[in-house]
Amino acid sequence: MIELDTTDRVAWLRLNRPAALNALDRALTGALEEALTRVAAMDDVAVLVVAGRGRAFCAGNDIAEMVTLSGDEAEALATRQAALLDRFAGLPQVSIAAIDGWALGGGLMLAVAQDLRVASDRARFGLPEVTLGFNPAYGIARLLDVVAGGWARELLLTGRTIRASEALHMGLVNRVVASATLEASVAALAADIARAPRAGLAATKEIVAAIRRGERGRGPEAYGAALRTSPDARARIRAFVERKTRR
Repeated sequence: MIELDTTDRVAWLRLNRPAALNALDRALTGALEEALTRVAAMDDVAVLVVAGRGRAFCAGNDIAEMVTLSGDEAEALATRQAALLDRFAGLPQVSIAAIDGWALGGGLMLAVAQDLRVASDRARFGLPEVTLGFNPAYGIARLLDVVAGGWARELLLTGRTIRASEALHMGLVNRVVASATLEASVAALAADIARAPRAGLAATKEIVAAIRRGERGRGPEAYGAALRTSPDARARIRAFVERKTRR
């Protein structure tokens, strides 16, 4: 259900339930949990790309399974999935969603859980839960961080599906590219980010996470300022100064 490959400091995690549009059932949720444990331990990986096989990034929760779950089972699964999405923010790697096709419900929230989002021009986004008589179970606070409040409320309360161009206008995605170039475009972005030392990337992610948690009063040392005096940082700063001096 999950493909995980690494090359040149970049890991690609692909959901592989194409017949079910990569819908999140209990089995796929468990596979994602295991995959993130593996990724977090990859010291040589600086960037994680999350993508889906087939016609969808992720179509959300598996409705066919949902109708078989008791209320307690559905609540337990939603709790697991909420915790799963929170784990992306805690990864030392920068994460990028490569979105091609459908990203609906929990699938949209999976995309929003990543640090950056690149969509193909055929991507479609929506939160259809309200049209089915319930509500998104997780990810709403994170959606409000990414998208301006009015746009987020429109997505939540109308349940309508939007195209990639509108998602870009809302700020839901960072870039839109042609479908045929999506993987190459994301690979280029990931490679560009991966050139930076992972310690600096991880510290920057922690700053963002701490501010989101409301921890605005912490001193700069808690945000990785000590990295400025690390051997790696000193060497890079020295090289930058030397290049500038030569010019």
